[in-house]
Amino acid sequence: MNKRHLTATLALGAAATLALAGCSSDTTDAGDGETEAGGTAACDTVTLGFLPAWTDGLSTAYLLENQLGALGIDVEMQTLTEAGPLYAGLAQGDVDIYPSAWPELTHASYMDEYGDDIEDLGAYYENAKLTIAVPDYVDIDSIEDLVGNADMFGGQIIGIEPGAGLTAQTQDVMMPEYGLDGDYELVTSSTAAMLTELGNAVDAQEDIVVTSWRPFWANEAYGLKDLEDPMGAMGEPEALHFLGTTGFSDRCAEAAELIAGIQLDDAAYASLEDMVVNEYGEGNEPEAIEAWLEANPDAFSTIVTK
Repeated sequence: MNKRHLTATLALGAAATLALAGCSSDTTDAGDGETEAGGTAACDTVTLGFLPAWTDGLSTAYLLENQLGALGIDVEMQTLTEAGPLYAGLAQGDVDIYPSAWPELTHASYMDEYGDDIEDLGAYYENAKLTIAVPDYVDIDSIEDLVGNADMFGGQIIGIEPGAGLTAQTQDVMMPEYGLDGDYELVTSSTAAMLTELGNAVDAQEDIVVTSWRPFWANEAYGLKDLEDPMGAMGEPEALHFLGTTGFSDRCAEAAELIAGIQLDDAAYASLEDMVVNEYGEGNEPEAIEAWLEANPDAFSTIVTK
């Protein structure tokens, strides 16, 4: 499977309205498949909202689909292309879980806006970080080295989605702090487009600088090196969290307990993402998760088997 082949996703704009079939908060199971107004829905269906191009969320979404399914919960997968509508849907209860959020720093603005209606279900990975990176053959080692070298890179830093926290951190903080905003343009479109540009440059051994993050399978696949950030402009490391709509743990206590027990170290996370994205690839995610669970039976505290 080509490591550069990314999952296609449903394009939804920042003002998109989510019309999902997940549980709503104004019904309750009447015991015969019917619901009654005014109560809380039974935990028989859970909707996961994620961005497939951000493969931390892709990998953990299918991990949760497997584990919640083993609890007898029907899991519905909702794909988006921007974080903003996902946080809005989570706050509105249209999405039950965001399976790989960056709420501490990268998505802090979304948490400021929607956090009162969002429940933190726990962190599954520590030490995630935003980076500015170049292929390892490029002869610079620090973001400071970009100063005065715009011609090497055609005056461009290749970025991802316009609404990503990484984009805002790069454009609003890093570039002004290092004085790059006059000489460089941050080119935004999508993660897939960034990886296409990166792949073409690596194949031709051309200079390129991109926005990236860790953990991310592309760092190893393309031989990227993080540029040193002596000013700390890309922010401190943070944890990746499972977020739920408010009241999720009350409605789905068993699922919430399982989710809180998922904590992955570097090796476990790396093997999960590599198996989902690279070894099995698009369309084979459920099989990849089954294979990963078989190979990593002690990856986290409580693995549910079907």
